[in-house]
Amino acid sequence: MKEPSRRSLIKNAAKVAVAAAGGSMLTDPATAQTTGKLEKKSYPASQPGKKQLFSSAVSYGNLLFLSGVGAHFKGTIEEHTQHVLDELQKNLASAGSSMEKVLKVNVYLNDLKDYDAMNKVYLDAPWGNIPPVRTTVAPAGGIPGNSLVEIDLIAYI
Repeated sequence: MKEPSRRSLIKNAAKVAVAAAGGSMLTDPATAQTTGKLEKKSYPASQPGKKQLFSSAVSYGNLLFLSGVGAHFKGTIEEHTQHVLDELQKNLASAGSSMEKVLKVNVYLNDLKDYDAMNKVYLDAPWGNIPPVRTTVAPAGGIPGNSLVEIDLIAYI
């Protein structure tokens, strides 16, 4: 019996990944936005003719990508973390998702010394029985807007 080629294994893995995301394998990925099978959506909806720097949330199939949320006020890392998590929860709800449906989280700390204090607040977030996977880093240049923490995430709808 002939062993499958690397190409066919990768193609089958891609089909499984797309199916898991709620879509179907397209012959031309460039047509994904126009086929009706998978559609890229912005939350809130993009305004035609108005240029935006970025979207706060975009879905593709049943995957939802939320851009980073920071806390742009004076306060402690605990206050900033709680504010960011509350805002993310609101953004998820407005797009038809929830904290329990979060798959991946990226946490950006202005200073790595805030790691333990941030974790105390983060631990109480309503992630459900299975918390999302997470990466935490402290970018060398800090976080734009003087926030002590910024968080972005990927969820499903």
